[in-house]
Amino acid sequence: MPKVRMSVVVAWLGICVVGHAAAEEGTWEVVQKILMSTKDIVVLDGTEKVPLRYGGGEVPTHGDWMVRHMLSDPEKLNPYTSSDASASQVLGHIFESLLEADHDPPYNLRGWVAVGYPEIAADKLTYTFELRDGVYFSDGKPLTAADIVFSMKVVHNPQVLAPHLRNYYATVQEVQIVGTNKIRFLCREPYFRNDLILGRLSILPKHFYDPEGLMDPVEFKSLVDGSWEAGPHQERVERFAKQFNQNFNRKVLGSGPYVIEDPERDLVTQQKVVLTRHANYWGRDVEGMLPPGFVDKIVFNIINNTDAAFIELTNGHLDYHGLRPLEFKEKSWSDDFNRHFLKGVSYSSGYMYIGWNNNHPIFGDKRVRQAMTYLTDREGMVENIMFGLAETVEGPINKFRPEYNHDLAPYNYDPDRALDLLAEAGWADADEDGILDKTIDGELVPFRFEILVNSGNQIRKDIALTVQYELQDIGIDCQVRELDWSIFLQKVKGKDFDAMVLGWTGSLRFAPDGYQIWHSSQTVENGSNAVSFINAEVDQILEDYRREFDMERRIELYRRFQEILHEEQPYTFMWKPRTAQAYSRRFSGVTWYPPGVRLQDWWVAQEEQMY
Repeated sequence: MPKVRMSVVVAWLGICVVGHAAAEEGTWEVVQKILMSTKDIVVLDGTEKVPLRYGGGEVPTHGDWMVRHMLSDPEKLNPYTSSDASASQVLGHIFESLLEADHDPPYNLRGWVAVGYPEIAADKLTYTFELRDGVYFSDGKPLTAADIVFSMKVVHNPQVLAPHLRNYYATVQEVQIVGTNKIRFLCREPYFRNDLILGRLSILPKHFYDPEGLMDPVEFKSLVDGSWEAGPHQERVERFAKQFNQNFNRKVLGSGPYVIEDPERDLVTQQKVVLTRHANYWGRDVEGMLPPGFVDKIVFNIINNTDAAFIELTNGHLDYHGLRPLEFKEKSWSDDFNRHFLKGVSYSSGYMYIGWNNNHPIFGDKRVRQAMTYLTDREGMVENIMFGLAETVEGPINKFRPEYNHDLAPYNYDPDRALDLLAEAGWADADEDGILDKTIDGELVPFRFEILVNSGNQIRKDIALTVQYELQDIGIDCQVRELDWSIFLQKVKGKDFDAMVLGWTGSLRFAPDGYQIWHSSQTVENGSNAVSFINAEVDQILEDYRREFDMERRIELYRRFQEILHEEQPYTFMWKPRTAQAYSRRFSGVTWYPPGVRLQDWWVAQEEQMY
């Protein structure tokens, strides 16, 4: 079968770039040369490459707003039960943890709510943190060791809808308050990331999230060993979890530098989320602390259409915004745009993928999943949808991390190989209606499925439409269904889909841990293994990896892990995007670190302030 030309697909999708108002002739070629010369972050002033780090010596000033785009409403603002990126962006300004990580290599963990790095026992089973004096929640109540014990109880409460979070803390067997200002975690077995995981848990105010004290008499050990179910506090545990799951999706309180001042005013569905700088934030003038933020308000404008968001940017209504590849290439080089914005270009720490429901009658066979990847012209999409602003990946590990397996042979676009695999798996047009069929459980099943995308994300929609177009000529009926984010997420979490297009964020700073996404235990409701991938060897690798402190051995384990995923193809791994962030020139203090920017550093001089 001849290869479908991507230029035809692009034209069919209606994303042909002819006729767009572009920059002066040759601008993109100049930019391409700059980008092709490095994989590092690039900051562009027009078409000139400029330094990554702020070099001025001015004293930062408070004031003004930072207005950002958000594609959809956060699913919920509960820091433990939410798992979407929108919620994370908001909650990161409200909640704090014992430790914080540096933005420069080697990304050391520094004290935040804790005075510093924990004392760790030789057997790696006990971690003791000393708490900093004078830490307060935004309502003025002090943050104490009791709040940390409470937070860990919430994580371990099996009725709390947080399986994605709970898996990281499963090894914690006991939490003890030592003296008046220390907290000690006792673990069942070593986990090489315990310093990071324990240190980065968002701390909840007990008085706010459990005003009735329902969890007070519940012993932590009973939540760990499950004895709470037969104990005297079963009703308390269940009642707390029900209230916590339901009542705190809009009610939020943390110890961080920003607050949701008035939920009725500042949380408006499909319009905005507004954070206000906490005037009495405890960490503002504490020696050794990083800047907590200088702008008075951080405003997330919710615009569920990316074209409309770009118009808001060019009209001066957004200060910081990720450009789609087409916008970056064709629409962001005019003199007016360059007068108002600089651009930072960097590789995302995450990746895009097509997820196949491994429990689906069609996609339960790995040969079918392999065929679907062979039928996905990833390189053609990188060229024609992403305009070269991406790099294909063969697995879930950050391509710039040492754990990434570079020896995996890519699944290049190959319809003939795909058809052979489908025939081998028993798919043929038995009834000669133009659609492939297979007898499954005594019934002739057509190769017909639906691929879900979230509304407003044009790139994901273009991926799905391109796949649909390429499948139609070989006898596969693929329908694309666009859903509002909240409904889309419900479908994914409920495993109520055939296939879907999504992305995962990742980290350059920290060693990966794939347990949350790939371990069979995470196929539970609301678990992150939404495609229901189950493999006994992968489970064992993920468990052994967590107990291994030798990095070379961990790399060896993860090389095998990636080999299995490569063979099984539970996802079609698409690419690691290279994103361009446009940001207003009125901001000073802008430094681009290897993992990206730290927006808390940014400030606006008095004469440049707009709000």
